[in-house]
Amino acid sequence: MSPPPPTLPLIDIVPFLNPTSSPALRAHCAQTLASACITHGFFCLTHHGVPPTVTSRILNLARGFFTECTEREKRKIIRQDAGVGNGDGARGYQVVGDNVTEGRRDWHEAIDWYRPVIEGEPRTDTQEEGENTDRPPPYDILHGVNQWPQHPEGFREVYEEYVSRMLELGTAVVRAMGVALLGEEDGKGEVFVRETRKSWWVMRAIGYPPLPARARSEDGSGGSGAESGSEEDGISCGAHTDYGCLTLLLADDTKGALQVQARDGSGWINADPVDGAFVVNIGDMMERWTNGLWKSTRHRVVHRGECFRVSVPFFFEPDWDAKVEPLRECVKMSGGKERFREVTYGEHLLAKVRGNFYSGDGDVVSGDG
Repeated sequence: MSPPPPTLPLIDIVPFLNPTSSPALRAHCAQTLASACITHGFFCLTHHGVPPTVTSRILNLARGFFTECTEREKRKIIRQDAGVGNGDGARGYQVVGDNVTEGRRDWHEAIDWYRPVIEGEPRTDTQEEGENTDRPPPYDILHGVNQWPQHPEGFREVYEEYVSRMLELGTAVVRAMGVALLGEEDGKGEVFVRETRKSWWVMRAIGYPPLPARARSEDGSGGSGAESGSEEDGISCGAHTDYGCLTLLLADDTKGALQVQARDGSGWINADPVDGAFVVNIGDMMERWTNGLWKSTRHRVVHRGECFRVSVPFFFEPDWDAKVEPLRECVKMSGGKERFREVTYGEHLLAKVRGNFYSGDGDVVSGDG
């Protein structure tokens, strides 16, 4: 009998949400979190405090936009190149095939939102909090305003409240990560919290229609395992790592779509949804901070089912001006040699958008799930 397929670890984050939690509970949570980051780079986050009524509403609104709005309605918030109309090269709606991963078009549509730009940002960090929505176009790359659907009703209000919840949750998770690496003595565990107080977050709502028939399994059933089919047959989102800090994925109950590459590169693990949990993964900046002790894991989406899959990943990222370099303690734990140079996160993000993620013919790609 073959062994059961591997699954992602479950992490109960309550000790870092409840201020009365004991040091022992926090230490146990941090230890299990560190183990998950070493072995998988992915885990399922439970007891996170976001009510199921909220997560259901988020998914239903996204589904309503993708399946009920006409193409004309969707194009009212279409992503445009920087300097064109309301475009900044990143924010807004993308049609199926507009996103590209490693040179191949992805079979999904999406809306992308970024942290609202404060007057003077992201070039400086001297302004008070508050979105500057009065700035007229044209916009530089990443300097635009978020585009919000008019349908379904209440979309913007619900999603903006959700962003606030995700920022609180993201802070709790990176606090646990800091404690896992450095402990709580002398505030050392706040190392990542200090670099994400003005997180340059990104949020996506993604709609995955079934892959074309030629890209599904031969019997048309959609396949049952992560190994069925290959990227050459068709891909909903190609294999990639996320280029930021931390991704918190909310997805519907579709199974067999999100796949995580095994650490040894031998195959793919289905990261099927767990009721009431977020699927979480670390990104390239966390790998850099830990000097490679924790690795950003490649993942992809191959949706061969018949349903219309919906997911809403939230990317909890460093501050725009955060200096990301290997922590001294992590360098010591990994052999004493720095494996990464320092980068400023905003410059790193711009390079990604301008290079791998942006071109004059209108192609953008972001992480997903």
